[in-house]
Amino acid sequence: MLKVLDLFSGIGGFSLGLERTGGFETVAFCEIEEFPRKVLAKHWPKVTCYEDVRTLTGERLASDGIAVDVITGGFPCQDISVAGKRAGLDGERSGLWSEIVRLIGDLSPRYVIVENVANLLRGPPERRGGWFGRVLGDLAGCGYDAEWKMFQGFDAGVPQSRPRIYVCAIPCGGCERPILHQNSIYDFSHKTQLDGRSVENADAYNKNCRTGSLPILADGTWPKIPDRERSGTHGRLSDGVDRYKGIGNAVVPQIPEMIGRAILASEQHQ
Repeated sequence: MLKVLDLFSGIGGFSLGLERTGGFETVAFCEIEEFPRKVLAKHWPKVTCYEDVRTLTGERLASDGIAVDVITGGFPCQDISVAGKRAGLDGERSGLWSEIVRLIGDLSPRYVIVENVANLLRGPPERRGGWFGRVLGDLAGCGYDAEWKMFQGFDAGVPQSRPRIYVCAIPCGGCERPILHQNSIYDFSHKTQLDGRSVENADAYNKNCRTGSLPILADGTWPKIPDRERSGTHGRLSDGVDRYKGIGNAVVPQIPEMIGRAILASEQHQ
């Protein structure tokens, strides 16, 4: 069983997906926002949840008896997204990427899985690809090889596009088989569609819901948004609606599940 440290946990989309494979166990969360912490406490009541990634260290985890095989993290995108000011990896929020790098150095995990918006690949405008080059350079500096792939909700049978870049890193020379580029990863994705609904209805669903950022819920249902909680011509949600904010910030759990199954398949061939 691979032990997972889930950073920037939100409402637990990474852990939910990985644990569905039967080969991963979340041993610690780190989440600073109060509402997601309540969700994590409800669904993972026995798992320690640290509050601030900036104060979390390998020494602290060891003193709490926590060993880690996998670090995951959908680190903040506000300084990378096209909707933000694009301060990049030096920004106040997206700059927390450096805390993931620090913890990789502290813990030397077997796997690192991170997620962010597609614009991580493109920016900054004045030096295209510079942000992603830094991510790869930081991982290499820790002694890790990396592969990456763009996934959409459609790839996991979820009726939305929502493209996100996923990076999977392992210690240099640690695995000869690809993880994110296994042919079987999409074979699995076809099995995740629920209730007879398929990717073909996705456009109609997104049009009715007026959002492309809400993932499927943990119980297999799709969130319904009352008209009174929509605002603006693009269907933005009202400020302070914690539940929808938590869902909107979450990863689609079926995608970490796909990645987790690919990791387990690679483990079997080592």
